[in-house]
Amino acid sequence: MPNPSVHFNISERRVLLRVFDILFTLVTLYVVGNTFEFDYFSMKHKKWTWMLVLVSYISVFGSIFELYDLQKSSKFERVWINVLLTTSTTVLFYLFTPYFTPVLPDNRLQILYFFLSILLPILIWRFAYTTLISSPRFYKKVLLVGETSNIESIIETFNDADPNYKIVGFINCEINKKNTIKYKGLKEYAPKHIFKVLKEQNVSEIVVATYDSENITPKIYKDLITLLERGVPIKEYTQVYEELTQRIPVQFVGKDFYKYFPFSRSNQNKLYLSFYRMFDIIISLIGAVISVLFVPFVILGNAIGNRGPLFYIQERVGKNGKTFNIIKYRTMVENAEINGAVWAKKNDSRITPFGKFMRNTRIDEMPQFLNVLKGEMSLIGPRPERPVFVKELSEVLPFYETRHIVKPGVTGWAQVKTRYGASIDDSLLKLQHDLYYIKHRSFVLDVNILVKTLSTVIFCRGQ
Repeated sequence: MPNPSVHFNISERRVLLRVFDILFTLVTLYVVGNTFEFDYFSMKHKKWTWMLVLVSYISVFGSIFELYDLQKSSKFERVWINVLLTTSTTVLFYLFTPYFTPVLPDNRLQILYFFLSILLPILIWRFAYTTLISSPRFYKKVLLVGETSNIESIIETFNDADPNYKIVGFINCEINKKNTIKYKGLKEYAPKHIFKVLKEQNVSEIVVATYDSENITPKIYKDLITLLERGVPIKEYTQVYEELTQRIPVQFVGKDFYKYFPFSRSNQNKLYLSFYRMFDIIISLIGAVISVLFVPFVILGNAIGNRGPLFYIQERVGKNGKTFNIIKYRTMVENAEINGAVWAKKNDSRITPFGKFMRNTRIDEMPQFLNVLKGEMSLIGPRPERPVFVKELSEVLPFYETRHIVKPGVTGWAQVKTRYGASIDDSLLKLQHDLYYIKHRSFVLDVNILVKTLSTVIFCRGQ
């Protein structure tokens, strides 16, 4: 048996990052307050609300500026700018909410102390995280057991999803081994060596990746049962795929598809749906009022940059396959589809410069608040697609029309996790994310999407 190794799962690392960001900051503020002439933020006077507000700001703005994105957090050269943005915004909001926070100090040097007391400890902690926690000694080592088919795509997906998740070997359990796998950096082992590999490679988890259960011979089955009884975690690869990528691997789903879609109870929960509709109406009313402020700017930009109709109305497919007309600000040249429907793509020549700006900042989607108020859309959900593309995609992508069991959204899990949908492969990726949302739909996931949408707007990643 392998020796116990220390590794952190995705959820554990996210919690670790949040907890130590806050802990290091509070400890530093306490030390600075007791060492220097710094009394703006004091932890002596039982002002627990000050601390609560500060913790909330760090957590919220850290999420918005992607401070807890594990891919970015694993590289210090990428995460330091996120730390600076989070600290600057936190301090700015903290200073200008004196009803909940201390009154602005007379000595402006106190503000600099406060800023540095947040920035430096988080930077130091993040440097320690990238140097230690993200180092090979804390990698989660995994052994694949299964067939050679699609091994390459599975490995690449897992590696892209989590830099600390390392597949160290592959047990080929195919009965008739016509070809061995040819994947750089991955060694193939015979089934009889499974115990030896676990011990030598210090494997933490086994992932079974097979389409045909007949390939799991009685001998391999017995070995897996023995390992399970000894405490070695054994998972099915679609389960791991969903956990790591936060999307449903529909391309790997077979006749037992019903196992993969125990959809969230929220889809039928009347209380959730009632509160959700109320939330849609309130936010859409606020959004509609705010969007009015942008109207003069959009009219001017459209007159100069687009030179055509201001609004663009297009038929889309909504809940239960019912069509409706979506409203957007026009971002393309006139007669962009004179020869028929065409996929939008990255650097699309039909998109005007001003239209590109509106897409990147999501301003073009503001009129859709009217669709939400009419009940045709929701704030959060799969993006509505055009009937011609729905028909085309439904013929090649399994479970594509499953997206229509909920209302389409202005924003959604696919929109904040992926970018352009200019091909069948891109549509498959979006479908995986949409089905993940439908399966796990909840208030927590909805809030997560809203926060990530703010990140999309701030970093101009709209489509």
